[in-house]
Amino acid sequence: MAFLPQESRSLPPPPLLNKGSAWLGLAGWLAALLDNSFNQRPVFRSGVHRQILFTTVGWFVGYHLVRRTEYMHAKVDREMFEYIRHHPEEFKAAGT
Repeated sequence: MAFLPQESRSLPPPPLLNKGSAWLGLAGWLAALLDNSFNQRPVFRSGVHRQILFTTVGWFVGYHLVRRTEYMHAKVDREMFEYIRHHPEEFKAAGT
């Protein structure tokens, strides 16, 4: 998948219930409700299958965005620690 490189598989997966998934799942559900109201259908009772679909798609996208964010943070940390390891003279202890 181009969204996440192969080296991201070494990271532990994020939990299924995380902030990104919950927020985008809620946004998907609200999008379905807005679609119902714009089309003058009963907001909560109409298109329950569409509400479930939009919520699921939002949850899926949120999960993968959290995975990508964690990968990007791990990549920056790895590069920073590699730089510190190669340039110890720039990072001396505070007491010396």
